[in-house]
Amino acid sequence: MTTQDHLIDWLTLALIPGLGAVGMGRLIRELGEPGLVLAAGRERLLQVRGIRQPVVDAIINNPPLREAEIELQRLRQNNFNLLTWNDPAYPALLREIYTPPMLLYVNGDVELLTRPSIAIVGSRAATSYGLKIGRRLGAGLAAHGLNVVSGLALGVDAAAHASALEAGGITVAVLGCGLDVPYPRRNLALARRIADRGVIVSEYPLGTQPEAFRFPARNRIISGLALGVVVVEAAERSGSLITARLAMDEGREVFAIPGRVDSATSAGAHNLLQQGAKLVYKLDDILVELSAHLTDFQPASGKEENDQGDMAGVELTPEERSIMKILEPYPSHIDVIIDGAGVKAAKVQEILLMLELKGVVESLSGSQYRLIGKMP
Repeated sequence: MTTQDHLIDWLTLALIPGLGAVGMGRLIRELGEPGLVLAAGRERLLQVRGIRQPVVDAIINNPPLREAEIELQRLRQNNFNLLTWNDPAYPALLREIYTPPMLLYVNGDVELLTRPSIAIVGSRAATSYGLKIGRRLGAGLAAHGLNVVSGLALGVDAAAHASALEAGGITVAVLGCGLDVPYPRRNLALARRIADRGVIVSEYPLGTQPEAFRFPARNRIISGLALGVVVVEAAERSGSLITARLAMDEGREVFAIPGRVDSATSAGAHNLLQQGAKLVYKLDDILVELSAHLTDFQPASGKEENDQGDMAGVELTPEERSIMKILEPYPSHIDVIIDGAGVKAAKVQEILLMLELKGVVESLSGSQYRLIGKMP
């Protein structure tokens, strides 16, 4: 790992107001180590493209050395790690992107970032279908030795993270705030589990609040860490589409899950499919594309979710099976079910109630029902 003096140089440069990842990257690529940048003269600094006078003034006249020392102390007090762009432990795929973060704050085992990864992203306001698919993909991909990367948001992100852990796999959460800022608060318990068994990363200094403009920048790290990005549900304008387009720009694989043609939450995923994203019908559609990267990795210790999903092992009567054949993952009105069953309404309602109790059918508002698994 980098020595303390080196880390202080990196933090000092990173904390220069108005510099940012792009400017810091240009300075380091042109002038070398941060210590050399901090020691450079005014004229030389101004020769670097995009570096403006206020930044140069701050480097020469007021470098935040004390702030850097305090930041490093706080990192160590919290048992966080700090990876610099040139550190051998820095994720290789992330280093390749157009604007890699010059510093990566890490809560968890740094070595886990060397494993092959796949990103799963989707809507915060996910449907029950989106959450179910997010869980199945998270568990299945983690069980095949892939890190599951996402943004710790509500909805699909949280479903993918949680299911990867439940499958005994590794998950990586990328934050749009400081590592010490609990956001979203509803996922605080999940974040603690990820830190214990996976990794949480951020490019932002400790204490940085989750302001809206930080999340599009965060998304480049999600796609940058991964061999590919899977979009489960996304509206026409969403952060998930930003992540997918960044992945396309970097030459990474992009996958999309189809949904209902009249569903606003799937409109973005359908748009990606029209642009050439790979349609995912089953887990193998992803694994086959990434198979070249999986040869040296064994499946995680957990068990991959059964392909039969939530209904594996459920015993059904012949009458229940006949009703199940009518139902779909999308809602069906009770009148349609009764017409298809060819038996009295009271009997159909009795069977539907039993199927609900067995956890294989979901009752929705407006006298509608939907299937929540495959036929066992």
